Amino acid sequence: MTDSGPETNPPGTLDGTGKPVLEIDSLTKAFGGIQAIDGVSLTVNDGEILGIVGPNGAGKTVLINMVSGFYRPTSGSIRFNGQKIDGLPLHKVGRLGIARTFQNIRLFNRMTALENVLTAIKQHTTHPILAALAFAPSRQGIDEAMELLDLMGLTARANQGAGELPYGDARRLEIARALATKPKLLLLDEPAAGMNEQETGELIEDIRKVRNRLDAIALIEHDMTLIRALSDRIIAMNYGKIVAEGSSKEVLSHPEVVEAYLGTDEEEDG
Repeated sequence: MTDSGPETNPPGTLDGTGKPVLEIDSLTKAFGGIQAIDGVSLTVNDGEILGIVGPNGAGKTVLINMVSGFYRPTSGSIRFNGQKIDGLPLHKVGRLGIARTFQNIRLFNRMTALENVLTAIKQHTTHPILAALAFAPSRQGIDEAMELLDLMGLTARANQGAGELPYGDARRLEIARALATKPKLLLLDEPAAGMNEQETGELIEDIRKVRNRLDAIALIEHDMTLIRALSDRIIAMNYGKIVAEGSSKEVLSHPEVVEAYLGTDEEEDG
């Protein structure tokens, strides 16, 4: 985790009245004898960007994996807009309106940037595997995909192979593809990983542009510049538990957070 000084940009505009979009209650996840998530309870509210910080192995990615349907919780509950979703498979969670990005970029590298976004547009395809292999895009689908590429500053890259994109643009393309599913909740797992200072600054502006398209965002990140600039509220995790919650100033000055997190600059491993 990097700490690049005090917050210079105001975070989001949450006024504290947003209803819960995501509600997690007493969630646990065990892998054999290892308790990766241990009784986590939290909410993500309408209009909010929730920042989630913590050292390697704190359980942040495991938590997102359960919300998005990659993992089934050992116990506890997850509700999305009031509907119980814990245990639902990945595709059903996605259809309800939850999208995510990954620590390690996952794109169809042999397809163009435009084709990558087209595969995710719900109106265009009902089966992502078939869409990745062959499709005849509609004019509406192309227009929607190009609008998202423009939003993320990728218009000039539309016909370029995803595998040829600069790292920062590949990150933006992954976000554009997630937005193509028209989610209500977007889960971003270390979107600034591997970016330099300029790229991180550009990403902050990109996320600010897209937040009004969503009900809420949950953001895992080690880069404190991005966390401070974007988060309305921050949760800090360690050893699968929440150890602090509040504003960036409150959480990042918390003694356990200072001891466990600040000063590290490693990539998240789970």
